[in-house]
Amino acid sequence: MVESRTIFVTGASRGLGAALVAGLVAEGHRVAGCARDAGSMDELAERHGGEHRFEACDVADEASVAGWAASAIGALGAPDLLVCNAGVINDEAPLWEVDETAFAHLLAVNVAGVQRVIRHVLPAMLDAGHGVVVNLSSGWGRSVSPGVAPYCASKWAIEGMTRALATELPDGLAAVPLNPGVIDTDMLRTVWGDGASGYRTAEEWARSAVPFILGLGPADNGQPLTVPG
Repeated sequence: MVESRTIFVTGASRGLGAALVAGLVAEGHRVAGCARDAGSMDELAERHGGEHRFEACDVADEASVAGWAASAIGALGAPDLLVCNAGVINDEAPLWEVDETAFAHLLAVNVAGVQRVIRHVLPAMLDAGHGVVVNLSSGWGRSVSPGVAPYCASKWAIEGMTRALATELPDGLAAVPLNPGVIDTDMLRTVWGDGASGYRTAEEWARSAVPFILGLGPADNGQPLTVPG
């Protein structure tokens, strides 16, 4: 029998987040998920029920993250695993044509949003003396492509921020920047259109991602990893 763990997942309403949640729940773990859309969180709560918690939260908003973290930790305790998955991508365009507001919002979600979640959740993990922080990166966090410079910038930042965090953690904890690989998601389709259809679906991806992520531990601290397959 699998030992049940407590796992927090941001960006849980669709794509990789929703697939992760479904896979983790199916494996018997307790999940606290969040996303901006309250309706989708209500649907997940109704679908999974039990001791899981799904609440609306905008990672770009300080008060929203503080409230969600306090509620989730209060109900389930410190997570054994925190997966920062929430993210957005820019409409494909040369960097000099990207609107200032759109650029700022992308960084507020993809970079500041991750730090915000860590700031409100990690102290409970430190008190517990164990846990793994997994920050979803991208192949575009280790390479570049035209038209997605803001997204590349944000994921390169996640790589550096996570590896720096890893040097600050005490024994027993770990932080890992994780490239999920190329997956057919709504986000990828905003850039590649139907070209994304040649890749794995989020549900197919989760079959390998769930056991891989659950297998991460202190020995992986600071290692830039990629989901197999």
